[in-house]
Amino acid sequence: MGNPNRIRPLTDEEEAEIQKQIAADPDDSDVTDGELAQARPFKDVFPDLYKKIERARGRPKLEKPKQVVSIRLDQDVIAKYKATGKGWQARINDVLKNAKLG
Repeated sequence: MGNPNRIRPLTDEEEAEIQKQIAADPDDSDVTDGELAQARPFKDVFPDLYKKIERARGRPKLEKPKQVVSIRLDQDVIAKYKATGKGWQARINDVLKNAKLG
Protein backbone atom coordinates (compact mmCIF):
# COMPACT_ATOMS: atom_id res chain seq x y z
CA MET A 1 0.00 0.00 0.00
CA GLY A 2 1.38 3.43 -0.97
CA ASN A 3 1.65 6.60 1.03
CA PRO A 4 -1.93 7.80 1.75
CA ASN A 5 -0.77 11.44 1.77
CA ARG A 6 0.66 11.23 -1.73
CA ILE A 7 -1.38 12.94 -4.43
CA ARG A 8 -1.98 10.83 -7.50
CA PRO A 9 -0.93 12.26 -10.85
CA LEU A 10 -3.64 13.83 -13.01
CA THR A 11 -4.91 11.92 -15.99
CA ASP A 12 -4.53 13.53 -19.42
CA GLU A 13 -8.30 14.12 -19.45
CA GLU A 14 -8.21 15.86 -16.04
CA GLU A 15 -5.29 18.03 -17.12
CA ALA A 16 -7.10 18.95 -20.35
CA GLU A 17 -10.22 19.93 -18.39
CA ILE A 18 -8.19 22.10 -16.01
CA GLN A 19 -6.45 23.84 -18.91
CA LYS A 20 -9.84 24.41 -20.60
CA GLN A 21 -11.20 26.04 -17.41
CA ILE A 22 -8.10 28.23 -17.10
CA ALA A 23 -8.48 29.40 -20.70
CA ALA A 24 -12.17 30.23 -20.09
CA ASP A 25 -11.45 32.27 -16.94
CA PRO A 26 -12.04 35.97 -17.75
CA ASP A 27 -9.84 37.03 -14.84
CA ASP A 28 -6.83 35.06 -16.12
CA SER A 29 -4.75 37.18 -18.44
CA ASP A 30 -1.09 37.67 -19.10
CA VAL A 31 0.44 40.77 -17.58
CA THR A 32 1.65 43.22 -20.19
CA ASP A 33 5.06 44.90 -20.13
CA GLY A 34 3.27 48.21 -19.51
CA GLU A 35 1.45 46.81 -16.49
CA LEU A 36 4.69 45.39 -15.11
CA ALA A 37 6.39 48.76 -15.55
CA GLN A 38 3.66 50.38 -13.44
CA ALA A 39 3.76 47.75 -10.68
CA ARG A 40 4.75 48.90 -7.20
CA PRO A 41 5.66 46.89 -4.11
CA PHE A 42 2.80 45.92 -1.79
CA LYS A 43 4.39 47.76 1.14
CA ASP A 44 4.42 51.00 -0.89
CA VAL A 45 0.80 50.66 -2.04
CA PHE A 46 -0.66 49.54 1.32
CA PRO A 47 1.82 50.73 4.00
CA ASP A 48 -0.60 50.45 6.95
CA LEU A 49 -1.72 46.95 6.03
CA TYR A 50 1.90 45.93 5.41
CA LYS A 51 2.87 47.09 8.93
CA LYS A 52 -0.01 45.12 10.49
CA ILE A 53 1.00 41.99 8.61
CA GLU A 54 4.64 42.36 9.56
CA ARG A 55 3.78 42.79 13.25
CA ALA A 56 1.53 39.72 13.19
CA ARG A 57 4.02 37.41 11.46
CA GLY A 58 6.07 34.94 13.45
CA ARG A 59 7.03 35.11 17.07
CA PRO A 60 7.25 38.45 18.82
CA LYS A 61 10.73 39.90 19.12
CA LEU A 62 12.38 38.96 22.40
CA GLU A 63 13.94 41.61 24.58
CA LYS A 64 16.90 39.32 25.24
CA PRO A 65 17.00 36.72 22.44
CA LYS A 66 19.10 33.61 22.90
CA GLN A 67 22.44 33.55 21.13
CA VAL A 68 23.45 30.71 18.83
CA VAL A 69 26.76 29.14 19.84
CA SER A 70 28.68 26.01 19.05
CA ILE A 71 29.72 23.90 22.03
CA ARG A 72 31.34 20.49 22.21
CA LEU A 73 29.59 18.12 24.62
CA ASP A 74 30.09 14.42 25.30
CA GLN A 75 27.86 12.19 23.18
CA ASP A 76 26.36 10.52 26.22
CA VAL A 77 25.36 13.90 27.69
CA ILE A 78 23.53 14.87 24.51
CA ALA A 79 21.91 11.41 24.27
CA LYS A 80 20.61 11.64 27.85
CA TYR A 81 19.08 15.08 27.27
CA LYS A 82 17.57 14.13 23.90
CA ALA A 83 16.02 11.08 25.57
CA THR A 84 14.04 13.43 27.82
CA GLY A 85 12.09 14.62 24.77
CA LYS A 86 11.24 17.94 23.19
CA GLY A 87 12.84 20.92 24.89
CA TRP A 88 16.10 19.17 25.71
CA GLN A 89 18.18 22.18 24.62
CA ALA A 90 16.20 24.48 26.91
CA ARG A 91 16.85 22.06 29.79
CA ILE A 92 20.60 22.19 29.10
CA ASN A 93 20.31 26.00 29.08
CA ASP A 94 18.55 25.92 32.47
CA VAL A 95 21.25 23.70 34.00
CA LEU A 96 23.99 26.01 32.74
CA LYS A 97 22.10 29.11 33.86
CA ASN A 98 21.69 27.72 37.39
CA ALA A 99 25.24 26.38 37.70
CA LYS A 100 27.27 27.76 40.57
CA LEU A 101 30.36 29.22 38.93
CA GLY A 102 33.45 30.31 40.77
